[in-house]
This record gives sequence, C-alpha cells and structure tokens, in this order.
Amino acid sequence: MQVKVLLDESEIPRQWYNIAADLPTPMQPPLGPDGKPISPEMLAPVFPMNIIEQEVSQERWIDIPEEVLQILYLWRPSPLYRARSLEKALGTPARIYYKNEGVSPAGSHKPNTAVPQAWYNKQFGIKRITTETGAGQWGSALAFSCALLGLECKVYMVRISFDQKPFRRLMMETWGAKCVASPSNETQAGRNILAELPDTPGSLGIAISEAVEAAVSDKSGQTRYSLGSVLNHVMLHQTIIGLEAKKQLAKVNEKKVDVVIGCAGGGSNFAGLAFPFVADKIAGADIEIYPVEPSSCPTMTRGPFSYDFGDTAEMTPLLPMHTLGHKFVPPAIHAGGLRYHGIAPLVSQTIVEGLVTPRAYHQVECYKAALLWARTEGFISAPETSHAIACAIEEAKKAKEEGKEKVILMNWSGHGLMDLTGYEKFMSGKLEDFPLPEEMLQESLASISKLPKPQAAKTGKW
Repeated sequence: MQVKVLLDESEIPRQWYNIAADLPTPMQPPLGPDGKPISPEMLAPVFPMNIIEQEVSQERWIDIPEEVLQILYLWRPSPLYRARSLEKALGTPARIYYKNEGVSPAGSHKPNTAVPQAWYNKQFGIKRITTETGAGQWGSALAFSCALLGLECKVYMVRISFDQKPFRRLMMETWGAKCVASPSNETQAGRNILAELPDTPGSLGIAISEAVEAAVSDKSGQTRYSLGSVLNHVMLHQTIIGLEAKKQLAKVNEKKVDVVIGCAGGGSNFAGLAFPFVADKIAGADIEIYPVEPSSCPTMTRGPFSYDFGDTAEMTPLLPMHTLGHKFVPPAIHAGGLRYHGIAPLVSQTIVEGLVTPRAYHQVECYKAALLWARTEGFISAPETSHAIACAIEEAKKAKEEGKEKVILMNWSGHGLMDLTGYEKFMSGKLEDFPLPEEMLQESLASISKLPKPQAAKTGKW
C-alpha cells in the first residue's frame, strides 16, 4: 500500500500560479487614506519594487528564479501522504491525502514565501528586514531565509505567543534574528498600545504596526518590511504546494478531487494548496473548497466584507477583505497563527464569489482531532493545522454517512513540536473554548464603520 507520493527534484514547479489572472470578478484595489487607489510607488518605502511588481501583477504564471529554487530544493518537492491509518480509524470510504509542509527547515509552509521574499529584497540592495509573527512560524521561516541569504532580520512576536512558545524565539535567534515581544517600547505604535493596554496579550495587527514603523523609519533606506500572509505576492509564492499536489495525485491515478481543505489565518497555506484547484472550479470542476478558522477569531464566517487596515495603528493601505476590525484583539487561543483580524483580499474575493466556503471550529474540537491524528498518522500537528484536520475528519465522516468514495485533500501546514503546552492543557482538561461574544465583535467593528465599503461584486455562478 502506497503511503507517500514523491516527486523528483526535476519535477518541481518552475512557475507560480497567480489566481488574479483568472478571478471571474476582479479584486478591488487597495486604497490610501484619502480613499483613492494607491499607486505602486506609494508602497516603495515598505516593500522593494520587484515584490511590488508581483503584488500588482495580472500575469497567470510567474517564473521562479533559479537561485530561489536552489534553496527550495532543501525540502521541496514536499511529500504527499495518504492518511490510510486515519481512514481506517474512521471507517470511511473517503481517500484522505495530505501535503506535508512540516518537512521544511522551519517546520511549516512559511519558507515557501520567506525564501523568495528575502531573495528579492537582497536583489534590490536591502540589508535588513523587519516582520511580525504570531505563533512564531513565520518569524522562524524569515529568520532561516535571511540567514541563508545574508540579511539582518528583526521579528516582533505577539506577546502571548512570545510567552507561550519560547522555543520559537530560540529558533529565530539560532538563525541570527532578533526577536522582541509585541507590543514593545521600541516603536511609537508599541508605546501607544502599552500606555492604553499595559496587560494586552498583543495581536498580529499590533505587531505589524511595529514592524512597518521600524522599516519605514530607517533613514538609511536599507530596511524593508516583509509579510508572511494576506498579500497577493505571498499567496502567489505558496501556490507551489497545490501545483505539486496536482502532479502527485496524477501519479496515483486520482482523476478528481472532491474536497480541498486548509486552515486560514491570513490565508497563505490555504491559498497555496487551494488556488490551483480554485482555478479548476472556475473552469467547471465540481469541488468543495473549505478555508477553516477558529470560532474565537471568525474573520471569514462572521466578519463583514469591508475595506480595513491591515494593522492596528492604521499604517497600511486599506484592503478589501473580510475583517473583524483592525482594533480586534482575539482571545489567547493556542493557534496563534490564526489570530488575525483580516483575511487575504484574494481569499476574500473567492468567498464573495462563492468559490470557497469558510468554516469555523472551537479549539477543543481541533485538539481532539489533532490527538486522533497523532495516534493514527503519527505526526504531532501545529494548533493551526488541527483546524484543517477537524474539517477533514468531518468530511470523511460525511462520506461514510453518504456511502460515497470521495477524495479529500488537506494541507498539513506544520508540525506542533514547539506547541506541546497546548496539548498538555488539552490532555489535562484545562483547555477551554473561547466563543466570541456578539457584543465584543460589534465593539470591534465600530472601528471600521466610517471606512469605505467595497462592492461585493460576483458573477453569481457559484
């Protein structure tokens, strides 16, 4: 029985797929503070121009530089697994496949974009990169990438994760990066937050504000900011996951995928797997595609589609996305990488169009799913990944009830070997769910009440 489906290095995709070229209804542009669309030049203090060109590109296929591929070969192509032990435990007729992105040096999918972002910055003459991180996956990935490419790296890590996950900080420092807890006293944005909320657990929105401020305030012009999710170029770089998966499924004669699943905080690992299959759905394929989020941070399932800032201090452009409001500070759940108030504009447009269907799960159910996974498939999953597992198990049980053979494809976005305190709390009965009260949601949404509202444009085909 074949468990792993492998590709030779010669079979690695040599281009990224840009879904912006195929969206049935084009995505609406980011706006400046005056409510007018921003120009690429307005982003130049934050990102190098070669990355900005990818951000605004409408080209369907974009070549992966050979120098980037040489680093990606360290772990790519990543293996596709058949979850045979889980299938047996569930007694399902479904065939469950998962892309193992935990084999990267940083242990997650994040280096798929960290490596090219660091490379493009170096090509542009940048010496230092600042960024934020939630659970530490992205910070670790960028630290690793900067180490290999000879760049300085500074990471603002959300305070609750900084405290809960000290080994992530040590990973970053091992790769030579500097990691500070956010909010910090190093930036004006951080000082303002601490003055108002000295005991805040922090948020990705706050950490983004600090990292952007640190980049744009460097008068030497040698520092730029890097984002691990949400933006178009990040979604682009991650599509190598889904493109590989297509080749691997073809190797085992799977001609049709019925369900595609990925957890979603900002949207990058979900989009990386799903967007090549969204393209198939646009072309007429019958596929159910599920981005999965925490019920305590229900950006896609309860957040309105609105223009909003990507950060708490309102330093970023206004993006058209599903959002809980940029002032939102989510509960301190263990899936730190899914605690973001917004979702990628490209993912948002596929939601508006009806091409993908968001789902939300509580963390106790997700840990139950992760424990079953560990005791069948063997791998200990990141808390973020457990949300995708919970959905995959639900879909496999549904296939059993319906008596249908289905092909379920999931992105196993990272390992949880640095996240065992969450498992300890779950197994000792101390882990609690944090359902988001409606009044807390409405209080947060007040921060976007006067911002522009994008048109929820769609074709109505899905």
